[in-house]
Amino acid sequence: MTTLLQINTSLFAEGGTSSKLAQRFVDTWREQHPDSRVVTRDLGREPLPHLSAERFQAFLTAPDQRDASQQAHVAASDELIDELKAADVIVLGLPMYNFGIPSTLKAYFDHIARAGVTFRYTANGPEGLLPDRKVYVFAARGGQYQGTPRDTQTRYVIDFLNFVGLKDIEFVYAEGLNLGDASRQAALDNAEARIDQLAA
Repeated sequence: MTTLLQINTSLFAEGGTSSKLAQRFVDTWREQHPDSRVVTRDLGREPLPHLSAERFQAFLTAPDQRDASQQAHVAASDELIDELKAADVIVLGLPMYNFGIPSTLKAYFDHIARAGVTFRYTANGPEGLLPDRKVYVFAARGGQYQGTPRDTQTRYVIDFLNFVGLKDIEFVYAEGLNLGDASRQAALDNAEARIDQLAA
């Protein structure tokens, strides 16, 4: 059975534009894969705590030396990582907030970046330990940023996913959503057409 992991990061949960674009892909994809399983993690509805010194220390502590609190922190991180490992396809809804990624997504990344678990340092540099698989990123933005220095999202997301081993990444952009009705509709039409091509 094929498993798809859908990660929504919009403050508006499933009501956000990025979540709706991701959902369109998932719905179309499921039509082509009726025996598939979809797992949804909504970071808008259920945000993760931001990384703290206590949590980070728990990750660094040897398993046989962790106290109950540290073990609980590690177990929560392990759950996220196991969820990623079990997915054959990953779908990420990505709104832009104040020129960056949602803080909830940064927290998620901080929870899954674990030395010796999802990456390791070698003599040749860092090596991702997650098996590669397809990642679709649906980026919704109020302005026009793609290909400009203000697009801080694309490179960062690619760099992080590459760092943990995920390299087969496809971005679909819906930009200019706040630049008037015509701009918004054109952006959504283009994104939805691309989604239908990718999911078919």
